[in-house]
This record gives sequence, structure tokens and C-alpha cells, in this order.
Amino acid sequence: MTRLDPLADALMAINNAEKAGKREIIVYPASKLLLRVLEILQKHGYIEEFEFIDDGREGMVRIKLAGRIVSAGAIKPRFPVSKDEWTKWEQRYLPARGIGILIVSTPQGLMTNEEAKQKGIGGRLIAYVY
Repeated sequence: MTRLDPLADALMAINNAEKAGKREIIVYPASKLLLRVLEILQKHGYIEEFEFIDDGREGMVRIKLAGRIVSAGAIKPRFPVSKDEWTKWEQRYLPARGIGILIVSTPQGLMTNEEAKQKGIGGRLIAYVY
């Protein structure tokens, strides 16, 4: 079976594992986008650590969960956001001001909505986590 969006599948698997109270999960297939999103989640304390496992095909990622994710998901379609529209999109996807992050793809790479606001740039919405 072909997976259409590995990032969305991985975030849903993480979400379900958090709700089930699991401490570790293995997600496949791995992608560069997924690994970069996991780096951002680790930096902000939503997951403890992750490890890429090369199985000779697509690869897998073992993720140790921190138990801090209430909800996580991919944003489809990947809406474009200008530098002046951050408040509108934060209100749409995050539960309250200062709670959670939006992950956005910008010309300077993947970053959170707060980093993009500080740099004064826009991009395309990828995912949300809170």
C-alpha cells in the first residue's frame, strides 16, 4: 500500500500513541521532512528523542514520547501564510495564545510560527502541535 502523506500518518500515529499512554513508537516510512519536524518537536520538549533506523528500504524512526502532546496533525492543504497573517492562523489551529506551535516551511527552512514572526517572514503551514 502506498502512503500518500507520511508526515500526516506519523503525526496521527504519535497522537494515537500519546492517547494510549505509550512511551515509545516506531513510525515508517521516514522522510527528510518528518525528521526535521521531529527535530523541532524535540527542541520544544514535545518528544524526548528520536532515532532513524535504516532498514534498507524507506527507513523507520523510533520516537520516545514525553507525554506532552495533546493533539498533533498535518495541515492540509498547506496554506500559504504571509508575514502579517500569523494571528489568524494561530487562532484557527491552536487552542489559546501561547499554547502550542505551528510548523511552517519558509525560504529559510522549517521553523515554528514564533521564529517566523521574529524574522518577519511567511511560508506554508505544515503541521500543528499543542
